[in-house]
Amino acid sequence: MDLKVRLIGDPVLRKKATKIEKIDESFLELLEIMTNMMYREDGVGLAAPQVGISKRFFIMDDGKQLRKVINPEIIEFLGEESTFEEGCLSIPGIFLNVKRPEGVKVKYTNENGEIIEEELHEYTARIFQHEYDHLEGILFIDKVSTASKAKVKGKIKELMKEGKRIAKELGEVEIK
Repeated sequence: MDLKVRLIGDPVLRKKATKIEKIDESFLELLEIMTNMMYREDGVGLAAPQVGISKRFFIMDDGKQLRKVINPEIIEFLGEESTFEEGCLSIPGIFLNVKRPEGVKVKYTNENGEIIEEELHEYTARIFQHEYDHLEGILFIDKVSTASKAKVKGKIKELMKEGKRIAKELGEVEIK
């Protein structure tokens, strides 16, 4: 499967992703492809919509643990909000401060079909929330101030044009 990182402007990034119904051999292969892609692109997370697949799963690595997260739910937001600089493989070259809750209580299925419930904090929670947002059709740029957005408006416009062009070329990737 030849996947490419989609850029802002690609409609698949704005769709609410649908549930994964089964974890089979071809899906596990897809998870491996995406994991390798995330590392190759020097990312800490990669959500299915970012490669043109409108399904509810993502890969993340906080530097301590690689997680393959399927059909995630955020059960509860924890702690105070904190501001931290974020970037995104789908919005290359742009890094802006984003305010998010410090922690989250989450539930998801891993690649072995096990249900995982855990509390995540700080950097790990931030990555999870960022990738989860992708499944909801939300990009980190949606969560920054108007003033911050204004500073990168020209670059965003260029990326959107390119993102729309690539989207027409590649279309959405369907998986079973």
